[in-house]
Amino acid sequence: MEELKKIRKVLAKVLEYAPNETYLVIDGNTGQNAIIQTKEFAKFADITGLIITKLDGTAKGGIIFQISKELDIPVKYVGVGEGIDDLQNFDPKNFINALFNK
Repeated sequence: MEELKKIRKVLAKVLEYAPNETYLVIDGNTGQNAIIQTKEFAKFADITGLIITKLDGTAKGGIIFQISKELDIPVKYVGVGEGIDDLQNFDPKNFINALFNK
């Protein structure tokens, strides 16, 4: 985790405003452990957004609600497959509809 702080420091030497964004990638199957992971990473890096992956299978990604509420970190992207085109902008309305539709 200390390496994350070093990376930020090196980037800031090159560009004073860097990094522009810091995303944390969370596996949609992780469940409640995702909150612990996010809290730990947030101690060492200023997380500006989340990427939730593996939402193409049985994972519902409900952890999004708790992380967003408790830690006030927005979800930026979701992964719905294995290809590069399967990383999509997060659309809350589409997510809710997919979550509750059969």
